[in-house]
Amino acid sequence: MRTEKDNARLWEGLHDGTIQTIGTDHCAFFFDGTKPITYEGKQIAIPGKELGRDDFTKIPNGLPGVEDRMPIMWTYGVRAGHITANQFVAYNSTNPAKIFGLYPRKGTLHPGADADIVIWDPKRVNYGVTNPISVPTTTLYEGWELTRLP
Repeated sequence: MRTEKDNARLWEGLHDGTIQTIGTDHCAFFFDGTKPITYEGKQIAIPGKELGRDDFTKIPNGLPGVEDRMPIMWTYGVRAGHITANQFVAYNSTNPAKIFGLYPRKGTLHPGADADIVIWDPKRVNYGVTNPISVPTTTLYEGWELTRLP
């Protein structure tokens, strides 16, 4: 959704410290709430994007993104050589912990800190709605080849 120049500047902002964290919006509206899905063993249907079928101003805005953020940033940031693995950890853990006053209890692995860790699976996957743990019925990244899912 951004130009090549915009994207280049975003990567530059991560390198020069202008951007200190990586976050995303998360609006997991059903793509079609008239079609139930199974969630925790129960069928559920919640009104979603179809609310705007006859009036686009009634479409719930946003896309799911919380689960997608880290695999996307690993694949297109670290693996592509835009950022290092240490920068990835800083942008996603250390820096937010510092900004919100949680450091050094959070955001670092050292004696006395909470040992919050993520285990990454190094295999490549063809990403889509079948991968996430949450209940999105659509993803902006359907069919993308990603590496290192948590």
